[in-house]
Amino acid sequence: MAAELNHVIVWCRNKARSATFLATVLARPAPAPFHHFLVVELDNGVSLDFMEKTGDIAFQHYAFLIPEGDFDAAFARIRAAQAPYWADPARTRPNEINHNDGGHGVYFEGPEGHLFELLTRPYGSA
Repeated sequence: MAAELNHVIVWCRNKARSATFLATVLARPAPAPFHHFLVVELDNGVSLDFMEKTGDIAFQHYAFLIPEGDFDAAFARIRAAQAPYWADPARTRPNEINHNDGGHGVYFEGPEGHLFELLTRPYGSA
């Protein structure tokens, strides 16, 4: 049986703000409306579908593998957005990036509190 991840729903209180933030950091096209979602398309056919809800939101972690040559520009967009960032998922190394597996990585907080990650080398690839 073949299986591929198709989409993930990202719960938020303000889908325009959240989807636009991520699309900007990842240098993706503007989020596209689809029914009650705002959709950020990725290069591998997976989409992040931002959907508003009231009440508590369970904060999630979303990791994005990007080319090494794109890291500096993406990191500059994170800093320009004044998003908090860390070198580790436990958030114990603020205002740092990591060099895991010989690449670059950073964890950063989105407008809703989700923890996003950019990495240039898959874990265990060193």
